Amino acid sequence: MLQSPDPKYTPAAAPANNVSPVKPATASLEQATIGRSLVVKGEVSGSESLFIDGRVEGTISFPGNRVTIGRNGTVAANITANEVVIMGKVQGNVDCADRLDIRNEGVLAGDVITLRISVEEGAILKGGVEVRHPEKKDQKAQNQSQQSQMQPHQSQAKGAASTSGA
Repeated sequence: MLQSPDPKYTPAAAPANNVSPVKPATASLEQATIGRSLVVKGEVSGSESLFIDGRVEGTISFPGNRVTIGRNGTVAANITANEVVIMGKVQGNVDCADRLDIRNEGVLAGDVITLRISVEEGAILKGGVEVRHPEKKDQKAQNQSQQSQMQPHQSQAKGAASTSGA
């Protein structure tokens, strides 16, 4: 038998597999789910996105993330989130840091404060809507910080005036 000059393939000589599983660049892909048969009463908060297909009563607070109310979802709560998507029914106020999206089967009865809003044809929105400009929010924060810096100086000046007059 003739043997080729190339070494035989053996499992020990197999090339190493340097491929690692791809991980998402951000953790925002993680999402908690309240299923269709679940009923939650009280405060719901967290640091990941939330999908609600069941019933929630109370308050929902996910300030840096998205809250999605699915087609079967029913919410009787005030919602605070970065982004809110409504495909089911919501009764309560919604405070979005970025965007509110009410899809064609969605129903919202409550006041809204947001930077951007989208209401599809067929959606129902009953309540007040306040669309803010991002720079106004920044100006308000600057004004508050300036006032807090001014207040200690004013109280010291008042104290000095009252002691000099005595």
